[in-house]
Amino acid sequence: MRIRLDPSSSVSVGEQLRRRLESLILSGSLGAGERLPTVRSLARSQHLAPGTVAKAYRSLESEGLLIGRGRLGTFVAEELPDRPTDAEDLLGRAAEAYARRARQLGFDPSEALRRVRTELAGR
Repeated sequence: MRIRLDPSSSVSVGEQLRRRLESLILSGSLGAGERLPTVRSLARSQHLAPGTVAKAYRSLESEGLLIGRGRLGTFVAEELPDRPTDAEDLLGRAAEAYARRARQLGFDPSEALRRVRTELAGR
């Protein structure tokens, strides 16, 4: 997971981290059920204090975007609490990313659509 933070920004690095994680979740780049790095691991990789990362995680948990499972880790929520107001745009970007990746992997459109239908049906 790549996250770029700007220490010279007027927005705190903790808030930048929270916003970036939120964006990754809402865009589908971090998928439902995906495990996030540990607080310490992410803090180390971003050169942040562990408390800064923990605060961002707690904020996203309170918004229903993350689920903390104690020693098992922190995971992206299986279902988002509410559809964001720009859900159509986010869904369009996720569809574009999926189509691009399916082409990169050599799948034809009918196979890619079959897989989406399977996932949407929850199987």
